[in-house]
Amino acid sequence: MSQLMREPLRSDTAVQCVIEILIDSQDGLATVGERLQNQSLKRYFFAESLLRAQFIGQLETALRQRGARAFREKGSAAATLHRTWARIKSRFMGSDHTLLVTAEQGKDAVTEVYIKALETYLPTSIREILTAQEAHIELIHEFVKTERDRFAAGDKTARSIVPASDEISH
Repeated sequence: MSQLMREPLRSDTAVQCVIEILIDSQDGLATVGERLQNQSLKRYFFAESLLRAQFIGQLETALRQRGARAFREKGSAAATLHRTWARIKSRFMGSDHTLLVTAEQGKDAVTEVYIKALETYLPTSIREILTAQEAHIELIHEFVKTERDRFAAGDKTARSIVPASDEISH
């Protein structure tokens, strides 16, 4: 976790931290999606990766409206290491269950950054965006946990996939 997350944040800094973790999340979802064997889950993870790009766009637009001009363009080194580890694990222990476990582990870092950001003073419009995004991420986390447990139990049949939400647009 970055040094920024250890001390109280200003609103723009908090949103920048969320953008950074969303970049990590977007890349992580695509990495897992590339490796999954279950085609429904593969499509789902790619759709969620694209949704993270939309989340980033929403936040950058909100910051631009507040006068910000520079944005983080890449994620954290820790997340890059996590994705590399996911690729290695998928090559040698490459089950969909393993990939779902890896995807679920990344969610904790995302949630922590959102919580920290929401603890700061934020303009109402940005708070609404973050709250809606965090709610969607929590819903997806529950879905991934359910799928992970289903795969652990040996059930590899395609389930009805929760669609990537179109409702997260401000």
